[in-house]
Amino acid sequence: MDSITSPERHNVQLMRGQLEVMVDHAVIEPDRLFDIAERRNPRRAFLFVSKVLGRHIPARPSLMSASAQQLADGIPADLPGPVLVVGMAETAVGLGASVHRAFSTDRDDVVYLTSTRHPLGTELFTRFEEEHSHASAHLIHMPQDDTLRALMLNARSLVMVDDEASTGKTFINLYQALVNAGLKHVERVVTCVLTDWSSGSVGESIGVPVSQTSLLQGRYQFIEDPEAPLPEMPEVATVSAGEWPVRPDNDWGRLGTRNVNDTLAPGLQVRPGERVLVVGTGEFVWRPFLLAERLEREGADVFFSSTTRSPIARGHAIKHALAFTDNYGLGIPNYLYNVRPGEFDRVLICSETSAQAVSRELTEILQAEVIVDAG
Repeated sequence: MDSITSPERHNVQLMRGQLEVMVDHAVIEPDRLFDIAERRNPRRAFLFVSKVLGRHIPARPSLMSASAQQLADGIPADLPGPVLVVGMAETAVGLGASVHRAFSTDRDDVVYLTSTRHPLGTELFTRFEEEHSHASAHLIHMPQDDTLRALMLNARSLVMVDDEASTGKTFINLYQALVNAGLKHVERVVTCVLTDWSSGSVGESIGVPVSQTSLLQGRYQFIEDPEAPLPEMPEVATVSAGEWPVRPDNDWGRLGTRNVNDTLAPGLQVRPGERVLVVGTGEFVWRPFLLAERLEREGADVFFSSTTRSPIARGHAIKHALAFTDNYGLGIPNYLYNVRPGEFDRVLICSETSAQAVSRELTEILQAEVIVDAG
């Protein structure tokens, strides 16, 4: 793939000020890797939007998998085990799972765990804050399986996965919360992100050796316009069980895992060249992604995307936005970005809750089929 080794500067004018971005190193051309958008969030005005993540911009599964493989290749092979890989909700739960899959191919001592904003009714291990976020609170549940619990509690290496690191503060908060809750044996830490703007802040702030793997490293400065009005942020910070709660017995990472099988819609057929969009919902993206990979292997022209509770203004990276009610019965707005009605031959919306819970408005405007994870 293309790479740059000399700095590139980008200036983006946003409604609340100017974002100056300096790319120091990238293994993919920056324009192919990310774009900028504007948050509807008074805490932070800007957002680095990945083009290889399959969240805010639809992406081919093969491109997403290749990006995760590149990240996994940058994780030191000699990490002492057990290794705990943590993916950040909601944006990076699928990326974390893909990195875990790639890294753990030749090891059996690597467990994957995701943070979540959905309490399961099972034992909590800890919680931490993503202070700039539209939904700042994250929960970490204790694995119920004895083997997974032992691997987690005895982890000697910690790999923290997110789509991007702006300041590194969320990684620092997660590390401190895990250690304070009982992870006493961690001796190596790896931060794993698509784009890293944190300038080594994690390594400077915690007391164990830290290495980083990313597809891009850079710096930024936001020059805020003091006269610009602050946006009103929709209420999306709910951390509670909704009318359609998730099932702990049908887990894919919130309670820890070493492997998740491709079991979603096993009999689904596609035509060669059929243009298909597979949509994950909220944190439920890994099994839908495995479905998208399978359909791509079978010859369909597949893209993957996900609904999100992240409120983003239209403009820049966000060309189109659909808003609807969440499928967990929390009564909060959800969004699907950069997907236009009629753009795909077939749209498959995948849900871990009942088909009744999925917004009828969304399914009707996209003429979508709903696929429910039956476990």
